[in-house]
Amino acid sequence: MHTLYWILIFLGTFFIMEFNAWFTHKYVMHGFLWSLHKDHHHKDHDSWFERNDAFFIFYAIVSMTCWYIWNFHDVWYCLPIGLGIMAYGLAYFIVHDIFIHQRFKWLRNIDNKYARGVRRAHKIHHKHLGKHKGENFGMLIVPLKYFK
Repeated sequence: MHTLYWILIFLGTFFIMEFNAWFTHKYVMHGFLWSLHKDHHHKDHDSWFERNDAFFIFYAIVSMTCWYIWNFHDVWYCLPIGLGIMAYGLAYFIVHDIFIHQRFKWLRNIDNKYARGVRRAHKIHHKHLGKHKGENFGMLIVPLKYFK
């Protein structure tokens, strides 16, 4: 039974992170921390890194804190939570930074209905250069209209 709970908590955390990413993107990145996210919409720098990259640090700290609590305080469910956050971060990096924005020249030839829908939704998101009037703030789950 313990293994089932572990798996359910891991998967639940992973899927909750999609909502967290949507919420953070819409209300924090396009809200009071637009100053950090703006360079992701406006390439006003020559660096490979963006100020926007700082957002991953927050979730990395939360994930590492869960690992710490599991390891040093023996709170078993903190490990699947920390791993779920880390797995979502890895998925985000692969889909957003590598597949969509091609920060590394990998995964360029992926062409299926899901991949096209995710790319379309993100392209529409970047069509809005300002802080307001944006759409498609999620990453892995996007509206069905982009799959047609």
